[in-house]
Amino acid sequence: MKGVRAVLVAGVVLASSAGAATVPHLPGAPACPLFPASNVWNKRVDTLPVATNSAAIIGSIGLETGLHPDFGTVWDGHPNGIPYTIASKKTKRYRLSFLYASESDKGPYPIPANVKIEAGSDRHALIVDRDRCYLYELYALQKTTKGWRAGSGAIWNLRSNKLRPKSWTSADAAGLPILPGLVRYDEVARGQIDHALRFTVENTRNTYIYPARHLASDQTDPNLPPMGLRVRLRADFDTSGFPRPVRIILTALKRYGMIVADNGANWYISGAPDRRWNDNLLHTLDRVKGADFEVVDTSSLRSG
Repeated sequence: MKGVRAVLVAGVVLASSAGAATVPHLPGAPACPLFPASNVWNKRVDTLPVATNSAAIIGSIGLETGLHPDFGTVWDGHPNGIPYTIASKKTKRYRLSFLYASESDKGPYPIPANVKIEAGSDRHALIVDRDRCYLYELYALQKTTKGWRAGSGAIWNLRSNKLRPKSWTSADAAGLPILPGLVRYDEVARGQIDHALRFTVENTRNTYIYPARHLASDQTDPNLPPMGLRVRLRADFDTSGFPRPVRIILTALKRYGMIVADNGANWYISGAPDRRWNDNLLHTLDRVKGADFEVVDTSSLRSG
């Protein structure tokens, strides 16, 4: 079980739902948007219809399984979550060897000396060039005696909505960027999350839907979620009994929902590690069950 360390979140207030959504930005790269306002990650889905097969798909993920914050302070001696690193135009760049070279962007990739790598087997590294506004994401990053190597790599222009080529992976199984779907402490401290979140499910179907570009399953059951599936917390779910930081996350799940991005444990929400998280508060998310969600019909969103 992931470690618990109490760090109070101070001064957090719930932002008003009125007004236009703010384009997400990173504190370390204030000149760069986390993709345009028109990007699918930044589009609200609270007024879109429920998918006709919603009940069956939610049932396949788990009606009684609770949400799990796959992020926080420390787990097993390591930062708990998927970290990101800020680079600049001066950061040294490297050519990498890739396991999945045919579906990886060649680069070069800026890799700072202090690059943060996710603990565990996935070893994701997310790097933002704050000067050029590019996002570089790597899966299974390792430094060897022959140089840097990774399982796969993807480069994203943060000012563009361009997707990966069809059927291409990225640093994520769904062929999506990881960083725009993370829960970050700075957003919760500000009082509002303005984007969809990333989550995992144990079993996916052998297909993908917009905005995903890649599948990672051979299962054909139509009740299993495809990569790219978007779910949202039901509008009538009562959030009043939750701590304020968690209410902010739950509000985002009502407005923006979350997207199936990888195979993993059911209902695990991704976030960035931060020593200021209060792990005890985050784990009240466990009280939110799969039955409290519905699948969104995203057919009206731009496809490609």
